[in-house]
Amino acid sequence: QVKLVESGGGLVQPGGSLRLSCAASGFAFSAYAMSWYRQAPGKERQWVATIDTTGGTTGYVDSVKGRFTISRDNVNKMVYLQMNSLKVEDTAVYYCKARSGIVEYWGQGTQVTVSS
Repeated sequence: QVKLVESGGGLVQPGGSLRLSCAASGFAFSAYAMSWYRQAPGKERQWVATIDTTGGTTGYVDSVKGRFTISRDNVNKMVYLQMNSLKVEDTAVYYCKARSGIVEYWGQGTQVTVSS
């Protein structure tokens, strides 16, 4: 059974940090590129960051470059999103996604709220 379980969300003040985790099981994790997406209330889901299968290549949406870092641990089947200098506009439900070719798996999401 394929599972992607996100954790680490919560309430944080502007300028603060959070580290999101995504635990994978039930598929060949190391063969899948991993991504984080987010969806704010009333908005479409937005791509945030991607890391390739080896962790050697990453990409970010412009709005988070220099603040967010995606990483992965293929041994423990985990992907992370370190979020620093958080802004109110980063508030959203954050989802992790696994993709290999046309096959995609999604997690259930974790809420991140940035507010004073």
